[in-house]
Amino acid sequence: MRVHYLGRRDYASVWQSMRDYTDARDAASPDEFWIVEHPPVFTQGQAGRPEHLLDPGDIPVVQSDRGGQVTYHGLGQVVVYTLLDLRRLRFGVRVLVENLELAVVDLLAGYGVEAAGRRDAPGVYVGGRKIAALGLRVRHGCTYHGLALNVDLDPAPFARINPCGYQGLEVARLADFGIELDVWAAGHALSERLARRLGYTAPSAITDIGTEYGT
Repeated sequence: MRVHYLGRRDYASVWQSMRDYTDARDAASPDEFWIVEHPPVFTQGQAGRPEHLLDPGDIPVVQSDRGGQVTYHGLGQVVVYTLLDLRRLRFGVRVLVENLELAVVDLLAGYGVEAAGRRDAPGVYVGGRKIAALGLRVRHGCTYHGLALNVDLDPAPFARINPCGYQGLEVARLADFGIELDVWAAGHALSERLARRLGYTAPSAITDIGTEYGT
């Protein structure tokens, strides 16, 4: 397992880099987590319906190839992209989704905050408010896209959409519960918990992927 800290990157360029890496993989390619913060953007999943985009205004909308409906990425949110070979891990997407959710649950539990996933609406919730969203894509037995955790972002743009296709769904942030982590500390803590849940040894961290994948 390798962990890359990409910094603040445009959504579309990172998405293309994930596809490029996935298409170029072979049986020896390492699994990777990419930790990134995106400038404001709405992304529509493959099942996304235009009626869930209520008033995007000046925030761009990108039609993505991940699963799910519309969501928002912005400053103060950490995204952990999971580039994994499911064949090598020997489990399916459902198990990965459960472990993504449980990694967030583990992180929040360490601060005394009770959270849970929902099988009918993937993601992590605290008292009915969504604090983490996820969406995945599988190509050639390998995954990309991943998990977005609200750290201390402005929640106002979520009012311009039906988050994940649910009208009136409220969102939560780590900051709402007095958890004083910045985006990169939250990404580090989350990636460590997820690596343990997926059975990896201590991940090696690389500060920046630079031009290695064309970003």
